[in-house]
Amino acid sequence: MKSEVEIQDPVTTGILDRLMTQPAPFLEVLHAIQDHHGYLPENALKQVADRFKIPISELYGTVTFYHFFQLEPKPIPDIRICENSTCCLHDLEAISSEVVDADLGVAHSGQVEKISCPGRCDTPVPILVGEKFFHGARAGAVAEATAAEMLLPPETGLEECLFRDIRDGVGTLDGALAHGAWQGPAMAASDPQQVIAQLKESGLTGRGGAGFPTGVKWEAVKNESRGPKYIICNADESEVGCFKDRVLMAHSPHAMLEGMACAGLVTGAEIGIVYLRWEYPEILESLQIAIDEATRAGMLGEDACGTGIPFHILIRRGAGAYICGEETSLLNSLEGKHPFPREKPPFPTTHGLFDLPTVVNNVETFCAVPAILEKGAAWFRDLGLGENAGTRVFSVSGDITRPGNYEVPVGTSLRELLDTHAGGTPDGKAIQGVTMAGISGGFVGAADLDVALDPASLTELGAMLGAGGIIVHDESRCMIQAARESMHFLAQESCGKCFPCRIGTVRVTELLDELIDHSTGNPVIRSHPLEELADLEEVLGETSACGLGLAAPFITKTMKKYWPDVLQDYIEGRRPERQGERDAK
Repeated sequence: MKSEVEIQDPVTTGILDRLMTQPAPFLEVLHAIQDHHGYLPENALKQVADRFKIPISELYGTVTFYHFFQLEPKPIPDIRICENSTCCLHDLEAISSEVVDADLGVAHSGQVEKISCPGRCDTPVPILVGEKFFHGARAGAVAEATAAEMLLPPETGLEECLFRDIRDGVGTLDGALAHGAWQGPAMAASDPQQVIAQLKESGLTGRGGAGFPTGVKWEAVKNESRGPKYIICNADESEVGCFKDRVLMAHSPHAMLEGMACAGLVTGAEIGIVYLRWEYPEILESLQIAIDEATRAGMLGEDACGTGIPFHILIRRGAGAYICGEETSLLNSLEGKHPFPREKPPFPTTHGLFDLPTVVNNVETFCAVPAILEKGAAWFRDLGLGENAGTRVFSVSGDITRPGNYEVPVGTSLRELLDTHAGGTPDGKAIQGVTMAGISGGFVGAADLDVALDPASLTELGAMLGAGGIIVHDESRCMIQAARESMHFLAQESCGKCFPCRIGTVRVTELLDELIDHSTGNPVIRSHPLEELADLEEVLGETSACGLGLAAPFITKTMKKYWPDVLQDYIEGRRPERQGERDAK
């Protein structure tokens, strides 16, 4: 009798034979199998386990960790609707009912599920049917999402770095070349040390949240003697309220590709990988077109930009896991391991992909590099205000008139961004508070809206700048409920590797739920909720293994700082008054 692994699926065999020779093939193999079958059959997974030499139990644990891999066939998909911080400001139950009856042009079961933020906060409420995204459910004008229809950044009247040509049709190679693109790789190949010096002088730091100096990172990988080396673009933009990288990839893909090529030619890496989040299927298509264009034109390939040096870029698509936005979890995901974060040190610059020297930067960081090399380090540094260097892109959503992405100087005040550029609240209500860093950077309340948008100023308030997502809540909102939604997301997306985060985020969510229920007449509440909350914040902030757990206390600490009276109402079992109700008395 044949063993189960010998009962092979010929389609899976063909996929494995075709893809196993490529760099980091694990995710690509699983996606190809699921694309063919509609799910991951048991015998196919056994073949994958055998070929990758992964224990089958470990493979199942990894596959089921991701949101969008399926182990069972589902011929008619459910409707999935975002439930997170921006979208939950709308009546999701009413929207769900309307969407079930809407003509989406796609067969669906009529069953509605909730999903985590798919990075479309500027066009709420996003709907997913199968692998097709639709947007605008709140406004009733539901349309399929395409890269070409992605909202362009609003004009600010300010000098820009990343958005300076984005409204002029630089999505194609011809359009990008007409605006001077693809000049940086020649400099990177001929004088890599000069490129590193320019990046250091410019003050460019990582725009994904960590803020590490880009030139220092590239130099560390360049100086490593081991190889092969890798360039990884972290395009797994999974933070709630962040959608800037999606727009950059849709409308200015060649800036990102050129930045990656510069990194490869500076460091000696020959392979670049874009780790693209699953929830951006339209970007998968348009970005592959841009890579193919650049390869055919000789910008990428065996003779990148005529330098005589090879540099190739390929895409690896995630499968829905927030933690993969953390760089070492991303690397484990590419390697076919369970996407737990790694302990540091060692850092990816010495022990990255397959334990080899690796540059990991995010989309915005790579997009800034060509402009810096073209216009000079001093130009970029002088774009910032005061001692701050450069510009940042902020994704603004929620109770705001003009949601979208805004590129402003680092050091611009939060109030200027929200009122002058984004138009304030739609109906003239006062802003009660905003989330920072998407959600994981905590809150800034109305009293501090004049804070400068730079890392040091936000840290001084007890918040964090992070990846630049900002969700606005007007005076009609409950900020304790907003904190609960943010913590609920982190609890859902905790990888579970370390028990402080795995247990702590769930317990904080439960505690906030108990407080909210208590205000509606439910007597169940702990006797000292604030003491327990303080204990949880300390444990999370001091002992979590990665940034998810370490950042979680920002949410509740800033909640307590700005809305202690509302919190006290909940503790004492009273229905809390909204800010507008208190001001009217």
